[in-house]
This record gives sequence, C-alpha cells and structure tokens, in this order.
Amino acid sequence: MTILVLQMQRMGDLILSFPLFLWLARAYPGAAVRVVGEPSFFGPLAALGPAVEYAAWSETDRLTAREYGMVINLSHRPEAARLAGRVAAPRKVGPVMEEGGVLRMHGAWQLYRASLVRNNRHNRYHWAELNALDVIPREMIAATRWDAPRQLAGDGGRVGVFLGASQPEKRPDAAFWGALARELARRGLKPVLLGGPAERELGREVKRLCAGAALEYCGRLGLAELAKALQTFHLLVTPDTGPMHLASWTGCRVLNLSMGPVNPWETGPYQPGHGVLRGAVSCRGCWECPRSPMPCRAAFDPVRVAYAAWRMARGEEDRLSGAGLAGLDLCRVDRDDRGLYRLAARSGPPPLAEESLGRFWSEMFWHFLGGGDVSRPRLAWEGLAGTLPRLAAAFVRTLPRLTGFLRAGLSGRGNFQDDPLWRGFAPFMRPLSGYLHLYLQNADFSREAGLACLEMVSRLAEATREP
Repeated sequence: MTILVLQMQRMGDLILSFPLFLWLARAYPGAAVRVVGEPSFFGPLAALGPAVEYAAWSETDRLTAREYGMVINLSHRPEAARLAGRVAAPRKVGPVMEEGGVLRMHGAWQLYRASLVRNNRHNRYHWAELNALDVIPREMIAATRWDAPRQLAGDGGRVGVFLGASQPEKRPDAAFWGALARELARRGLKPVLLGGPAERELGREVKRLCAGAALEYCGRLGLAELAKALQTFHLLVTPDTGPMHLASWTGCRVLNLSMGPVNPWETGPYQPGHGVLRGAVSCRGCWECPRSPMPCRAAFDPVRVAYAAWRMARGEEDRLSGAGLAGLDLCRVDRDDRGLYRLAARSGPPPLAEESLGRFWSEMFWHFLGGGDVSRPRLAWEGLAGTLPRLAAAFVRTLPRLTGFLRAGLSGRGNFQDDPLWRGFAPFMRPLSGYLHLYLQNADFSREAGLACLEMVSRLAEATREP
C-alpha cells in the first residue's frame, strides 16, 4: 500500500508534517509514504526528515496514474483539493474537490481545523497533531517520546537570532533586534544574525544598530547550511517561522518570540523543552489584529528577552520559574497526560479567561471528536465556573439560543445557509458555533447534520449542567 500525503504549504508546515510521517510508518507497517510538495523546500529537507518518497506538484500525471491506499491532504490550496479528488483511493482525509466542483472536507479533525480560520482564539490543538488525529491511533501519539534539545558545553556560546518572519507584524523591528544583540553580547554570548535573502537589508541595519556586537549571515546560508550551523548554537531566538521548526526538529534549543497574529498552541516549536515568550495581554493569539501598535508586540522588551535567552543558553531554564519578566509570559513546551502538546507556564499564570476557556474547549472537542467521556470536560467546566462565575453564567444562558437556532433550521422556520452561525454568538461560544456552521455546510445542510449538531449542543449542556 502507498499513502499519498499532499503538503503544498511553506517550509514550516512541511517540517510540522514530519511527526505524521513517522506515525504513518508505525501505524501502517510496510506501507510506502509518498509526499507531494514544493521542491524548493523538500529538496534540502529530505535528508533531515523521516524516510519518505517526495514528488513535485508538476508530476500530476504520474501521481494520478495509480491507486493509493489513502490520501491525506494537508494543504488548503485549491490545486491540492483538485489533485486529492482526481487520485483513486478508498480513503481520503482533508479537503477534496469532488465531482461537480463540490469541495468536501473529509475527517472530523480536519473539519475542526478548517473551522479555526478567523476563529482560533481558544484552540489548544497543535498543527502537528491535527495533521494526524484522523489517521493515527491516539495511543500511538501518547506513547511517542521526543528527545530533549541538546545542551552544549560552555557559558559563552553562540546564539542564533533569526530576524525574519512570513509577515512583518510577526517579528520585532530592527531597533529591537539591535538592542537584543547588544544585550546578548553584554552577557557574554556571541549573537549571530540569521535570515533568508529577504532579510539581507534588515540584517545590515541590525548589525549597524548593534555596533558590531553580532556576526551577520542573512541570505548567505541555504537550508542545508543553516541546519548544520544550528548544531553549533546554544540557542536560537526566533519569531514563529520555518527555521524555528527546523531548529526544533534538529535538536537546537529554541526561544520563540511569539507575537502578532500567531498562536503558539498551533504553530509553536513542537518538541518538548523549548521556550515560548508571549506578551501578557488578553487579546493575544488572534487571527489578525486591527490595533496599531499591536499590544502583543509592544510588550516585548530586549533586556528581558536577553535575560531569558541567557538563562536558557546556559541550561538554567529552571531559574526562570517565577522570574520577573514584566509584561511577558514565558512557557515551556511540554506534553499533557494524553501525549498532546502543552504550553506550561513558567514565569507566571496566563490570563485566567484565556486559560480556562482554552482548557474547556480542548476537553469538549476531545469529547466530541476523540471519543473521551464527559468527565474531563465537566472537570474543566467546574474550574471555569469556580473562577469566572459571570462568564460561566453568560455561557449557560447562550445554550438555549443555540439550540433554538438549530431547531428553527430543522423545522424550516430558519435558514442555516442565510445566517452565518458563528457570527451571531459571543466569542466564548464561537469554537462550537463556528464548527457547527462548517459541519452543516460540509453536509449540504442536511437534516441528519442538523440532528448531529443538536446532539453536540446537548452534550455541551450536559457538561456544563450544575451537579
């Protein structure tokens, strides 16, 4: 059997697919895994990832000439959905363009992932796991153990500083980077400025601003060379970007500066033992920000970041527990008791509503989609209701309206298609209302789908009912 995986996204998305490739080899012994992607990414990364066969998108005729045991589409581009529709396979997961040009999402967790578009504030499932949850046994994910980042000897080692990101708002500006490089050097570290061709000018400006305190290699290293250089660093300080995932995968310790419209619960460094710094603001983790300046970016201070980086580079991460990083929250990448990605607070408690709602919806969707019983969501709800009683009361008051909306659609008195379900509800309810809206769309607003949605709301009511 051959399993076809379509991964047409950027470098970081391909690296976050590596855990899936490993799990597929274990879950389907003897199966070959063929990955369709962008040659500019998989070419230099193939030797660093799991042993799979890569193919370019231009090989469509060859790809569609045979039958596969399963097709997993991890890409949101229309070309990928069309290819998934053309390929013959008894099982398909992810977006598939079916006959008549109908786009259909296959897989409960892939549907959940699609529902996060502009609606991800309370999501607590990492992309690497959402890639896998429809096709890999949960027990296999729970049993997986990842190596800790290596700790190089010596106190005054090199620290990589990756300057770029896919969007300018997801990274600091040149003044911040320059001040950070000076602070790292003052603490006895040797900063090295890194970036792709797009960061050449930024790298020169940062080097000027830090008065020569850092070496500058922007645009000089390909992916293979960067991977080798990472083996010599005590730490990589970086925004959420592809090289961050390369460092995490290859064992270089990472301090992720998570800022702008990005959620580290979804795309933070995946392997345990890395650090994530976030602005201590309640609006963080949004899909896009209308505010200028962005509060989550303004919270970052180069002196405090340099202190955290210095401790991590020296292997003294434990000294950061409870550290005074005013305006910033430091988390350590960890795992929960199900083996799933977790950000464990190190410098102080996260915002209460964010933490409580995130935990509750994580448990609720595991109950909906993962087969767990209602005891865990009920326990999470009790914690939320005990600390945020007014929010809990508003939440419970919303349930009859959600039920009424669904019943009206089923009876013909309402129209599922004309009323965007998620927009009509408060943000605390949108994880479910957004998912239900996509669930109905994916099933052509059928009566069966409406009844399934009512069943989910009923299970939610059970989990939030007073004892």
